[in-house]
Amino acid sequence: MEKALLLTPLHPVHIQLGARMMPFAGYDMPLSYSGIRNEHLSVRNACGLFDVSHMGQFRVEGGGALNFLQHITTNDVARLKIRQAQYSCIPHPDGGIVDDLLVYRLAEQQYMLVVNASRVDEVADVLHAYAGADCSILNISEETALLALQGPMAVDILEACTTEAVRELAYYHFVTGVVDGVEGILISATGYTGAGGFELYIPRASAVKIWDALMKAGAVYGLLPCGLGARDTLRLEKGYCLNGYELSYSSGPVEARLDWIVRYNKDFIHKNLYLSKKTGGCDRYLVGFEMVDKGIPRHDFDIMNESGQKIGVVSSGSESPSTGKLIGLGFVDSDHQNEGSSLWINIRGRSLKAKVVKLPFV
Repeated sequence: MEKALLLTPLHPVHIQLGARMMPFAGYDMPLSYSGIRNEHLSVRNACGLFDVSHMGQFRVEGGGALNFLQHITTNDVARLKIRQAQYSCIPHPDGGIVDDLLVYRLAEQQYMLVVNASRVDEVADVLHAYAGADCSILNISEETALLALQGPMAVDILEACTTEAVRELAYYHFVTGVVDGVEGILISATGYTGAGGFELYIPRASAVKIWDALMKAGAVYGLLPCGLGARDTLRLEKGYCLNGYELSYSSGPVEARLDWIVRYNKDFIHKNLYLSKKTGGCDRYLVGFEMVDKGIPRHDFDIMNESGQKIGVVSSGSESPSTGKLIGLGFVDSDHQNEGSSLWINIRGRSLKAKVVKLPFV
């Protein structure tokens, strides 16, 4: 029997708003409301509100929490101050990643991990496999809702709903406070759109209340509800990697050009696999490309050289709503990675020309 889709606490709101729904990572999620292009441009120019409550969260605490997280993640957790967050990943024994994630330092010996919905169970397995007796792990995903308020008007909208000094909040820092009368909301200056804004971690029972408060405050600024479609095109324009596309069990931060989240001066699981890629080089690297011929590149389309030989594969592709250009990310053989290199994308049996460009696209 097919497993029933999970629902976020905002699912009735999405249905009421007439969202186009789709299965994603085991959840019934909104793809779009008023159209992907419309929502995308709203985030770039004004603001958009996303329900990303499908994401997973774990609380890790205890005297051994720091050493434990240092051992299973690639970035330097010791550099985190309280109320600061960090982008990192958990290595996989095949040389890629189990998941890319955010690490929040909540208190002296207390952290929160934010992981992709499709990787919650696998991350839990790793956490419990490596945690010692001096470290406790609690999956708080079911009790936590997550909203992403993204765009240049996000700070004005959020200020109307809280007395917290969110305008002074530095990138990848957070505060915990009151939003629309609800206490204990973690407000983080993070996001996956490259447009600025905040992510709000909310008690599940208050998710609809906070959504409604933000939408009401944002009406004067043109705030729109946004779905996963716009979230994907926004991150693609910025060249951000997505697990399952640019990142996988076999492709990790070295070939995906995320080496800045790996600290080789500390020990972590499967470090030797990353070191061998860093010192010996990779066969393929992630590049951004722009179509010269007209055609939309899609995930898993072949990338070829001028002679028609396969030299790589498209990981993500779309039309850029901000520029109107046809863009993509893909892995190509190392001798085709330089800016300006010509590529040919196999789009439904046609070989269409593209060129490697510098990231981000916007």
